[in-house]
Amino acid sequence: MPKIQRLKGIVLSDKMDKTVVVSVSRFVKHPKYGKYYKMNKKYKAHDPENKYKTGDEVEIVSTRPMSKDKSFKVI
Repeated sequence: MPKIQRLKGIVLSDKMDKTVVVSVSRFVKHPKYGKYYKMNKKYKAHDPENKYKTGDEVEIVSTRPMSKDKSFKVI
């Protein structure tokens, strides 16, 4: 059984129907130099009621693939 991911991020776009784009940032330590730096990644998440707007802080959880590149849903 695959591991369920829970990520927190900020909604970047809500222009699509029942879909939001969420930016998730995390701190990563450089393997050689040891400096920490921020990495951002965008995820498309399912929002069935279209209730989340740009700038909202949301939590997303992994789910079955709902389209070609949408495999998270907003909780």
